[in-house]
Amino acid sequence: MSEKPLVVKVKLLSPFGRIPISARKGDAAFDLFSAEEYELKPGERHAISTGIAIEIPEGYEGQVRPRSGLAIKHGITVLNGPGTIDSGFRGEVRSIMINHGEESFRIEIGMRIAQLAIRRVPDVIFEQSQRLESSDRGKGGFGSTGL
Repeated sequence: MSEKPLVVKVKLLSPFGRIPISARKGDAAFDLFSAEEYELKPGERHAISTGIAIEIPEGYEGQVRPRSGLAIKHGITVLNGPGTIDSGFRGEVRSIMINHGEESFRIEIGMRIAQLAIRRVPDVIFEQSQRLESSDRGKGGFGSTGL
């Protein structure tokens, strides 16, 4: 028996807003499109408008992630990737983009700028404890497994 698809409502906030789409059935994330034109200079960051608001069901979150093609070809990425969209947020979805490249990059209306993944969020309770179970990793932190 197949699982029922999760419905995420989308409100178009501008004439340039577009419903997120996936390139292929089964893809892990959906393309987000720019609803504005902007020239992103080297080293600059800017929150790009998508022209949409979404209603993510309770128990889920949205994750705004970079697009690999923009990163490898132009040095353009999502600065706080993944950016978190909580289920209760009803404002405009925007993507904080940064240009790590050496040339300005022109973002056009309708350009695929980021990806949106919807993920389940478990109920979590943090419990204070004086003792933690040991593990193979132990206290090994940054770079502890090599470069």
